[in-house]
Amino acid sequence: MLVFLTGAPGFIGRVTIEELLNHGHEVLGLARSDASAETISKLGAQVHRGDLEDLESLKSGAKKADGVIHLAFIHDFSDYAKAAAVDQAAIEAMASTMAGTGKPLVIASGTMLVRKGKLATEDDEPERGTPFQVRQDSADLVVKLSKEKGIRGSIVRLPPTVHGKGDKGLIPRFIDAARQHNAVSIVGDGSNRWCAVHRLDAAVLFRLALEKGASGAYYHAVAEQGVPMKDIARVVGKKLQVPVENKPADEVMKTLGFLALVFAADNPTSSEKTQRELGWDPRASGQPDLLADMEAHYFLRSHV
Repeated sequence: MLVFLTGAPGFIGRVTIEELLNHGHEVLGLARSDASAETISKLGAQVHRGDLEDLESLKSGAKKADGVIHLAFIHDFSDYAKAAAVDQAAIEAMASTMAGTGKPLVIASGTMLVRKGKLATEDDEPERGTPFQVRQDSADLVVKLSKEKGIRGSIVRLPPTVHGKGDKGLIPRFIDAARQHNAVSIVGDGSNRWCAVHRLDAAVLFRLALEKGASGAYYHAVAEQGVPMKDIARVVGKKLQVPVENKPADEVMKTLGFLALVFAADNPTSSEKTQRELGWDPRASGQPDLLADMEAHYFLRSHV
């Protein structure tokens, strides 16, 4: 099928292009710049010019395609509500051209939106009333549109860390803060857990959700259910040769800002149902787990 892919030139998008092409699909990648267009083209995909705020370009791309994978999001934490509003408008625009077709629309969301402190499953209700509620609104919208518009919408929840070469997410920011302050600061004893997945395994799941995901379903792109933050900190301290310091949240916020609360979150998550229903095996690719990937690649100058 021809797949319209937003976020195509991004960290997960690039390997999703390769995954789709390797399994007989064609890809139409959204590009907002010449550099993005070049990246998409070199990977063997078709280029569709536009951006998340150009609703007509999104409608055009979705209309041409047999299915949509929506990975793009404006990661502006200074105006998160606006970024979420743009996301929801983009989803509505693409879905409007797919009404009554049964075409698949797969979006990316996050496991951090599920209630924390216990092992989260695909069937758990999302946590409401948090600062990230507006992000959950996008997932709620897909479920609603699936029922009302006759599309096959599904949501893939990504862990707080999707790791691999080129990662510019939260773990690199954690490492940079440790470099800057000559210490690794964690909240409390670091027993809180983060789930994790390699980006190549995440790309496989996006393809499987596109091909056979159920309407209105949530899927978890989780290879490791819960990696203790103290173990992540230990690797950073070892590689940078700096101490690991256990501090109260307000102290850690001095080095990490509001991200201190994100790094303090206890987010163990299961993907048992996802693996069973879609036949996803996050170990089949033989990719390293988070700590091994960090040890091998995250402290090299070539980690770009």
